[in-house]
Amino acid sequence: MGFERWFNRTLNQVWGFVEDRTGMPKWALRPQPEFTFKPSYWTGAFVVNAFLYQVISGLLLLLYYQPSVNPTYTACGQAAGTLSSSPAAWCSTYYIIHSVPMGQLLLSTHLYGAYAMIFLAFVHFYRGYYLGVYKAPREFSWMVGSLLMLVTLGMGFTGYLLPYTQISLNATNVGLVLAIRLPYAGPLLGPLILSDGTGQGLLSRMFAAHVLLLPLALGALLYAHIALFESHGIAPPATSDPLQRRRFTEEEDKKHVPFMPHILFYITKWALLYIGLLLGLAALWPWTLPTYAGDLSAAGVVTEPDWYFLWVFKLVDFEGVTPVIAVGVTTVIILYVLFLPFLDRSKRTHPRDRPVFLFIGSSLLEMFVLMTVWGGLTPGVSISPMLVAERLGPLFAFNALFVGLFYWRYQKSYRARLAAQSGMGAQRPGAYPTGTSMPAVAEARAHD
Repeated sequence: MGFERWFNRTLNQVWGFVEDRTGMPKWALRPQPEFTFKPSYWTGAFVVNAFLYQVISGLLLLLYYQPSVNPTYTACGQAAGTLSSSPAAWCSTYYIIHSVPMGQLLLSTHLYGAYAMIFLAFVHFYRGYYLGVYKAPREFSWMVGSLLMLVTLGMGFTGYLLPYTQISLNATNVGLVLAIRLPYAGPLLGPLILSDGTGQGLLSRMFAAHVLLLPLALGALLYAHIALFESHGIAPPATSDPLQRRRFTEEEDKKHVPFMPHILFYITKWALLYIGLLLGLAALWPWTLPTYAGDLSAAGVVTEPDWYFLWVFKLVDFEGVTPVIAVGVTTVIILYVLFLPFLDRSKRTHPRDRPVFLFIGSSLLEMFVLMTVWGGLTPGVSISPMLVAERLGPLFAFNALFVGLFYWRYQKSYRARLAAQSGMGAQRPGAYPTGTSMPAVAEARAHD
């Protein structure tokens, strides 16, 4: 215990000197309140940890990968059991798996890390959605975060083609058809992505986007997102009080837990746990390389994108839904998410005070999950409108009933609490004290 106290005291002294000379608490690495030391408050940090691992593992893979569709006449084709030459992109991936020390583990963790990053980004998004963190003064932070999620999906899409398997090429072509149908942006994206129309041109553009353009965009947006976070601080817990303050004062910041060493060690703990789980999954279930693009034996392979685009893939299977309609639906969802802070103008942040947006968000989540599973089980199978109504109708109806009962039950209990607090003149507790409980009660009653 003596060494631990000495070690922490020394780190605090060193870090205090750095903060004093750089003025860092005013622009970065600000202290955080004690109530935030729960995993649910650090979902954004988990995404950053996943991104950093993707950068490191991706740079290591670049030492061996060849972004070329030219055939190779090496032992790669013979070792893979093929009678003809295979594209250099596929062959270099095969070489990484079978000849580079721990290459299969590295490649598998990079692939599973991409899945984990996308999944964690969705968790971070829905946590913010349900807790209303997009409300003032964090509107632009939400919009930047939404763009970050889109770029992350773009990273997954462009990276899917790089091993140059027949499955990835087919899925990429389907995605390109949808992208080209985008209103206004489609005609511009077509020549930019397809290049000269050859396989090499497509692979080169995807490679450049995956390793250079999108990472630069992701880094810039991540910097803006973190800068906005440092400016406004962490969002307070969800509340029904419309007058609750949404920021900490400078004096309150000084009383919070400092970044060094407490927050740094806390984040490092979760980062090491993440890497350990990733390595464990990759060791137990290593990724196997499908056959290369152009293999005649793969003519019957069913086209299927990665799981995070399966819902769009299945949407096109609905009878009467053309690629244009599918792209239009996707565009509407993107615009809804992007401009959500200006659609939901209520000052209350608790989910029970936002039944309409709770219904929309939950319905979208349930639809994504259902259609992802549906697309994975029956890829390319046409779906009749009657079957669509049978599957999606009960889902939306149940969600509406659940949200309606939840809101009705809350209103009944909330009015009782307001009456009790008004009678006692008590002040409601909260992480951000307002000092204006009675006006809040009156305003809440007027709202109800």
